Amino acid sequence: MKRIHNAPINRRSFLAGTGAVAAGLTFGPGALMAAEEAKVNFYNWDTYIGEDTLPDFTKATGIDVTMDLYADNDELFAKLKEGNPGYDLIVPTNDFVERMILAHMLEPIDHNLLKNFGNIDPVFQDAAFDPGRKYSIPYMWGTIGIGYRKSKVDGVPDSWKWLYDSDKYNGRISLLGDGLTVIQQALKYLGYPMNTTDPAQIRKAEELIIKQKPNIKVFAEDNGQDLLLSGEVDLCQEWNGDILQVMAEDDDIGFVVPKEGGLLWQDSLCIPTGAPHPANAHKLVDFILDAAVGAEIADFIQYATANAAAKALMSDEYTKNPAIFPPDSVIRVCEPSIYLGTEHTRLIDETWTRIAAA
Repeated sequence: MKRIHNAPINRRSFLAGTGAVAAGLTFGPGALMAAEEAKVNFYNWDTYIGEDTLPDFTKATGIDVTMDLYADNDELFAKLKEGNPGYDLIVPTNDFVERMILAHMLEPIDHNLLKNFGNIDPVFQDAAFDPGRKYSIPYMWGTIGIGYRKSKVDGVPDSWKWLYDSDKYNGRISLLGDGLTVIQQALKYLGYPMNTTDPAQIRKAEELIIKQKPNIKVFAEDNGQDLLLSGEVDLCQEWNGDILQVMAEDDDIGFVVPKEGGLLWQDSLCIPTGAPHPANAHKLVDFILDAAVGAEIADFIQYATANAAAKALMSDEYTKNPAIFPPDSVIRVCEPSIYLGTEHTRLIDETWTRIAAA
């Protein structure tokens, strides 16, 4: 398989064949679905799809795909909470899948229309946040950690300390622009549960981040890896696949999950309520679940695929890379983010507002 890296790639962003095959997809006799125009409107993270996936889908099915991009789950949720502006397929993270289910923002998935569902690793065919996978289809999973420039740091920066509680790399640090994620990793560093609802513990995380702000160059909107690649920062908080993408371009870049642990996430393909082309959305999902298509996507974006049939086609360079598939020792100290209700969301939002204003 050929890996292509023509330019710096953006994106991000947990456990519990060929593309032409899609030309033969057949769907049930539903009259409404059969009447759809040949379009799919896809709302996705930046470059979180294979380089040729969407053109190949169009070639195989005659269905045109328009893809818009968002930077984080909050932006996705805000875009859809007042009503779907016309999207057919979205890619929320596990806790936001649960939040959107509870808010009646997702359509049920018709598993009868997904002949490739069996390609998914059985570990991912059910989920605590979506029992029976009624509303979501697993896509990719991974961790969050520290990307770093090897020649600019002393050893491996294997603690959140260097991003949250030290002036050693003053002005050479970026954190994510996602408030919940930034606060959760501060909680991990302080030894608290990442999903705590204790206001006192959340306040401690707030105080830590505010104290560290003078040492932070930027809270990056899903482009910390680009800042690291360009030399604008030497350490960045980022999703593992994003750092792996730039590691392929620069041997001086490394990635580590801090010893305190971090976020273990899973992204899913979902159909938002009011999608104008639900049948075509199912077709695109099934195309993505094809083994060869899934392998090409995973090879390009460098995230851990939940597609076992795709993974079986991949080289050891991918399947045995601990930065993609972390060892059990790393998994054990990481946690998934859990949706804890509107009051907790409000507390986090208010905390992040104070951090931003400080």
